[in-house]
Amino acid sequence: MLYREAGDFSTTYPQDSQTFPIRFDRYRYYFVLFVAVFVMPFVMNDYLVNSIFLPFLIYAIAAIGLNILTGYCGQVSLGTGGFMAVGAYACYKLMTAFPDVNIFFHVIIAGGITALVGTAFGLPSLRIKGFYLAVATLAAQFFLVWLFNKVAWFYNYSASGQINAPERTVFGIEVTGPNTEAWATYLFCLVFTIGAAIVARNLTRGSVGRQWMAIRDMDIAAEIIGVNPLKAKLTAFAVSSFFVGISGALFFAVYLGAVEVGEVFGIQKSFLVLFMIIIGGLGSIFGAFAGAAFLVVLPVLLKLVGVDLMGWPTDIVAHFQLVIVGGLIIMFLILEPHGIAQLWRVAKEKLRLWPFPH
Repeated sequence: MLYREAGDFSTTYPQDSQTFPIRFDRYRYYFVLFVAVFVMPFVMNDYLVNSIFLPFLIYAIAAIGLNILTGYCGQVSLGTGGFMAVGAYACYKLMTAFPDVNIFFHVIIAGGITALVGTAFGLPSLRIKGFYLAVATLAAQFFLVWLFNKVAWFYNYSASGQINAPERTVFGIEVTGPNTEAWATYLFCLVFTIGAAIVARNLTRGSVGRQWMAIRDMDIAAEIIGVNPLKAKLTAFAVSSFFVGISGALFFAVYLGAVEVGEVFGIQKSFLVLFMIIIGGLGSIFGAFAGAAFLVVLPVLLKLVGVDLMGWPTDIVAHFQLVIVGGLIIMFLILEPHGIAQLWRVAKEKLRLWPFPH
């Protein structure tokens, strides 16, 4: 069997705390990473990149960010769409104000600006939590969308109110604009996704992550044992907003190219990312990827099966998608609150014990 083991042979602390303690998991991780970097760019086309891979990579970054805040720190947020808009508009202003700076740094700085905004809107978490905090972040969502709509400076006084990504290159290869290659945009987003996953994994396994989880489990007890709630909550908002801002910048500059804030970063975007971490699994980096993959691939599969094969009307298929997502959210919240990530962990444990399930 693939998961066959005969004991625990960890002899050092690094071995005991490694991310992939099972050898097969490590090999599979390196294999998937190798295929993603060195194989997929040569076999994909524009349809696969634009319909599946780009949205998956970008939404995975946003889901990682929200999972840090909600899954690891226990702070409910409904303002993800607004913070993605901050990243998008910050990236646009940087691209137009500093055209000679590499787009890579624009995306990083846009994430930093979003982290500052997210920290400011995270201040109410020091006094309120639960439903009231969700309402406060929802107010941030509506305020940010209204701000980017009403203040013409953010979209450089454009008559249409839209922002359009100018052409930018990395190592002489265009990654934004109308003349980009599919493999170039894919690799550009893949670099940020891999970096976000590594940084998030290390943060959640360190002292900062333990402080977040202590606040999530019981904030009063965490404060008694020495955890600073001000530092823990605000760092969670900052790190979460940083990742969400990066995803918003990539969503605007690389994926769409042109954005109108009310249509692209409305409240539906906040709920979409929230559904990703609920279905994928709260408090799990793998759950962020699983939820993003599921909600990105689901509409494509329903279109292929429902519209192309069965001949159903497009509106019926779209409504059927909402029914499936809603049913799965209810099912996971009742039967398996930790989502697809927990189902995957249980499956691995059964494989490790087979054929001796006792």
